[in-house]
Amino acid sequence: MEDKQMNRNILEYLKRIQAMAKTGLTYTENPYDIERYEEMRDMTNDLLANLSNAPLESIQFHFDHLDDDYPTPKVDVRGVVLKDDKILLIQEKTDQKWAMPGGWCDIGYSASENVAKEVFEEAGITVKPVRILSVWDKAKQDHPHDIRYVYKINFLCEIVSGELNVGHEALDGGFFGLDELPPLSEVRNTERQIHKLVELAKSGEIVWD
Repeated sequence: MEDKQMNRNILEYLKRIQAMAKTGLTYTENPYDIERYEEMRDMTNDLLANLSNAPLESIQFHFDHLDDDYPTPKVDVRGVVLKDDKILLIQEKTDQKWAMPGGWCDIGYSASENVAKEVFEEAGITVKPVRILSVWDKAKQDHPHDIRYVYKINFLCEIVSGELNVGHEALDGGFFGLDELPPLSEVRNTERQIHKLVELAKSGEIVWD
């Protein structure tokens, strides 16, 4: 457990150093500083690839293309949709496991608009986001390691209309009780998180970390 936590800490430090290198390359014009920042970039890319077991090419693509300006956290939104004390989950195509509907925020939409759009696209259900249940730093949650730095915003959503009709982005969908959860896509959500979110939906609390 200590080794696992140490690796997680090292990954977070490396991502911060990588962000510093990206910021330096974005703003500096000094050729000597550019050379140093490029060296920082390449060294952290190699270390991140080794520690996260991700292909070096994917690390390089993330660094070079996904953050073209000042590097900031990505935002993932998820909809907590409850019906008869059961939670809506969607089976993901990428890993054939299950998650609350949601995904990366698209530019041009607010966070709540994004989550409503994702629920409709993935489940065919029109929902109204009514309140935020949690804002979580993914690195502080019990997810597998991620080379990106991510904030996760979870919304409680009320069903407005429609029946479950899975879209092309998913394999299947359904409402599940907490005692019958299918295999979860832990890069997106964990069992502990789902239990906590259902608890928050009933209690009226908000959590962040």
